[in-house]
Amino acid sequence: MRTVKRLLSFVAALFFAGMLSAPAAFAEAPSKIVVEDTAGVLYQPQLLAELQKIDFYLPTQVVIYTRNGKYSDNLNEELLKFARTKHPEWISGDGQKWANGLYIFVLDPIGRQVGTYFGEDRKLSLDDQKNIQESTKKMLREAQWTDGVVQGVKSAAELIGRPWYRSPGLYWASGIIGGGGLLSFGGWQLYRANNRQKFADQLALGTTAYTSVSLNLEVTELDASTIPASSKYGSKLLERWQTFSAKYRELTEAKDRLESMSKKQRSKKPAVSAATDFANASQELDGLDDAIADANSLLNLSSNWRTAWESQVRDFSEELDSVKGMLANSRTAGSEETAAALTAQVTQSKEMLEHSGAGLADGSVTPDQALDSLKDSRTLLASLLSNHADAVIAANTKSDREAELMRQKLQEEENRNRQSHRYPGSIVDTSYPNIPLISIMSFQSGISAGQSAVETSRTSSSSSSTGYGSSGGSFSGSGSSSHF
Repeated sequence: MRTVKRLLSFVAALFFAGMLSAPAAFAEAPSKIVVEDTAGVLYQPQLLAELQKIDFYLPTQVVIYTRNGKYSDNLNEELLKFARTKHPEWISGDGQKWANGLYIFVLDPIGRQVGTYFGEDRKLSLDDQKNIQESTKKMLREAQWTDGVVQGVKSAAELIGRPWYRSPGLYWASGIIGGGGLLSFGGWQLYRANNRQKFADQLALGTTAYTSVSLNLEVTELDASTIPASSKYGSKLLERWQTFSAKYRELTEAKDRLESMSKKQRSKKPAVSAATDFANASQELDGLDDAIADANSLLNLSSNWRTAWESQVRDFSEELDSVKGMLANSRTAGSEETAAALTAQVTQSKEMLEHSGAGLADGSVTPDQALDSLKDSRTLLASLLSNHADAVIAANTKSDREAELMRQKLQEEENRNRQSHRYPGSIVDTSYPNIPLISIMSFQSGISAGQSAVETSRTSSSSSSTGYGSSGGSFSGSGSSSHF
């Protein structure tokens, strides 16, 4: 027994000696970042800032490509077509592989596909490729497109060019040799570090909103003092204003508590939850002071009322413009009747916005009437969109079970959107928190998620694909794709 223990100790000593003598793993930011967001779903300021923070073991050019395709598309083939047409520099000189030093992450939010592709000197095993794709799918299913893409690059950076002594399998083996203590300690440290990062992100998010509220505090108080209580929208905002000061004090106290937390405290889950609550409350208060500012201008028809009105209708106007593209997509076209009803309502809503703006200018429409028209138009469009969803579901399902599955996915997407994308600074939303929130992108994502779930339930087509289709010819670049 002593001999065995001595042998294990000797092996462990050799392992750690090898660790000490191993060459250092250098941290390399992406040598170049190229973003081709043809689907228009990424928030590039956040994306670029996050990608520039990621360290690779080897200098690597990162390419992000998004497209709106179909579930049945061969994503590998579609990427190759795009590269040959738009970016031949992504392909090796002989035209057979992806260019050296390259990592390509591809997202199709409508076709519900994700792909990872590698230059010949950066290629990974299919298992590693699958792991990268899987690491993004929870976020992508929740339509967190930018976060999902960032995660796809982070996961790849942990694997591309990884030194032998960074292999998890090696550490697992060393943990057995050392009695498992090292592995447990490392996993716990990683968990704590992840919590600290989440804490820092939420604290920064909340602090940004809190700072905005603080800088505008005197102006907000002045704006609130001149909002007409005779307006039904004004009276509702003034009700919210009554608790503004108390909530601001609570935020100040919460911010001080969070900032005074030690590294140990920030590593724990309750601290992350507290930071998240602070961020949410700060953003809500920031939205309220924006609504108060616009309400003061619009309800009093002050000199900058037009700017306030444009701010109130901008998001709804953008959603109206998105309906045509949604109806043109065969997967969300629905029935002729529901499509016609939506098209007619879009036309009427645009006419309403124009009429309300002109009426505010000549005095024939009061601010309350204009806001009522905006609220009513949103409510009616939401109802018609719900009818359209029923038609889309009926056209894409073969049983009650499949229809229920699609409705469930659509509802999940709508719930996520409702929680995180309430129009900031909206007088209507602040006054009527339960008014339907319209997002055509969210609708399309929910329908697409439902269709993916139905098709996956029919077949096992969610497995990885590695071929480049009939148009790929002899191309054999490293990479694969899968559905989410």
